[in-house]
Amino acid sequence: MHRTAYLEAAAIAVDLLGDRAVAERWNGPSALAEFSVGGLAGHLGRQVHLVATLVDAPAADLPPRDLLAHYGDAAWLGEDADAPANVAIRAQSDEFAAVGPAALLDSLRAELATLRAKLPSAPADRPTLLPWTGWALRLDDLLLTRMMEIAVHSDDLAVSVGVPTPVFPARVFTPVLGLLTDLSAARYGQTAVLRALSRRERAPETISAL
Repeated sequence: MHRTAYLEAAAIAVDLLGDRAVAERWNGPSALAEFSVGGLAGHLGRQVHLVATLVDAPAADLPPRDLLAHYGDAAWLGEDADAPANVAIRAQSDEFAAVGPAALLDSLRAELATLRAKLPSAPADRPTLLPWTGWALRLDDLLLTRMMEIAVHSDDLAVSVGVPTPVFPARVFTPVLGLLTDLSAARYGQTAVLRALSRRERAPETISAL
């Protein structure tokens, strides 16, 4: 059950987006290729906004996919920054952030308040249609994907503006680490992940899951 953990992760992300350094560097480059700080902030903020738009959605008339199948068919995963899917993601993020840092923060705080009221009673197993993919995930799995995005992009944003990366509670970090480990093992094999985590002398150059 990730509903409480997701709300904690979302609150940490919104707090980071409210840091003065984000607004001060809004138009500058971020640590991610082709993203401005504002665009990256928009992308992070969308991990709250997307859940807010889906929290009241009716159950999808589709069997939910498991997460490895979901990521296996993701158009952006492992692609270069100029791949069409990643260009589209940046465009969506820039559009979402176009209101500016203050208005973005206000809207996300309002959406987070709505989620705190509605999400705890939402059925964790409800098949939820993802409009951007055309398939469904269990609500709980959807929340885990957003928690992963929040954790990864909070680090990106913190590095971009020179503030400490947020530390997430175990109920957020542990399932996110599990998801990233599963994705890495699917991409590189179990042996590569095992060696990267346990044997410096045999560790591969990378086991990046994304």
